[in-house]
Amino acid sequence: MLRLLVMASFFALITYWLHRRLVRAPGVTGRAALGADLALVVLAVFAIAAGSVGTTLDPSWARPIGFLGWTWLAVVLYLGLGVLLIGLFALGARLVRRIRDRSKPRTDEPADPSRRRAIRIATATLVVASVGAVTYGVVEAARPRVVDVRVPLRRLPAGFEGTRVALVTDLHVGPARGADFVRRVVDLVNAQQPDLVVLGGDLVDGTVALAGEDLEPLRDLRAPLGVFGVSGNHEYYADDGISWLDHWETLGVQTLRNEHVVLTRGGDTIALAGVHDYTAPEPHTADMSAALDGIDPGTVVVLAAHQPKHVLEARERGVDLQLSGHTHGGQMWPLRPLVSLANPTVTGLDRFGDTLIYTTQGTGAWGPPVRVGAPPEITILELTAGAS
Repeated sequence: MLRLLVMASFFALITYWLHRRLVRAPGVTGRAALGADLALVVLAVFAIAAGSVGTTLDPSWARPIGFLGWTWLAVVLYLGLGVLLIGLFALGARLVRRIRDRSKPRTDEPADPSRRRAIRIATATLVVASVGAVTYGVVEAARPRVVDVRVPLRRLPAGFEGTRVALVTDLHVGPARGADFVRRVVDLVNAQQPDLVVLGGDLVDGTVALAGEDLEPLRDLRAPLGVFGVSGNHEYYADDGISWLDHWETLGVQTLRNEHVVLTRGGDTIALAGVHDYTAPEPHTADMSAALDGIDPGTVVVLAAHQPKHVLEARERGVDLQLSGHTHGGQMWPLRPLVSLANPTVTGLDRFGDTLIYTTQGTGAWGPPVRVGAPPEITILELTAGAS
């Protein structure tokens, strides 16, 4: 109840602010103003309800509410940025006028109608641009692309030369996307015929009871070396995390819970380790020591860890390659600089000492099913021997 009250208060303030900036400031009146205000209120209600889809509201019927409500939040983001820019330009213009008019005698001049007209044009342009950007982002987010990345590992044994690893993270199905999206991802992955599939966490937003069926297509993933998964932070938000990992196991995903497996190919071996999410609560906190315990020092280690933050410890422990997600590449321009403040790396192949890390931009989208400037990806990493 408290959470709902906080959300309702927040969206009430946002809606009032948008009313002031988009309706009153440009002088919209009559039925047009009534229609605009009604739309703002209805969309705010959808946004409030969207946060409950997958947790208390069943996505089987409430997903359209989640989709529209979360999408509206993306529009609000761009409206807010646009209003800020308009305000800065208006402030600059006001300062210029004051400087210019200092030498003129003060007179009671009527309000300049051109200023109201400029506000109307700027507001209309802002609304069209915001809706256009989000519409583009919705289409972009629905079409994950396959990204091929060559990963040179100095110690890679000959038997694993050319091994293709499919990395899929951050599906975030439940509130805005469901099993049809997961099916599309599974089909794209299988078409690449990977040797190994790693699911890097944040596959869902919701409870197992309400959103578990959305992951059903995962049971059709195929890879000779197996399909493995680790938890992300969102697995713990609506459920206890372990319940989700147990559910993944029923779908044929072997979960790595602060542990490792030894993979064999062409007579050679490597170790695939996995840790719980960086922020997982007790008693399931990430334990890299447990995950790496028992691995021969001469064995190449690939670590699945949802958040890039693990790489600092992975570097100290001699991990050869870390596979992560979590950042979404920022998901929506211009948020990437903010994401970079909280993560040692945001996207792509990077190096920390002798440890390589690949951070995928993620396959789905959290919250708004929108991506602008950070397209979703299914990553196919080809392991090859060579200077890393």
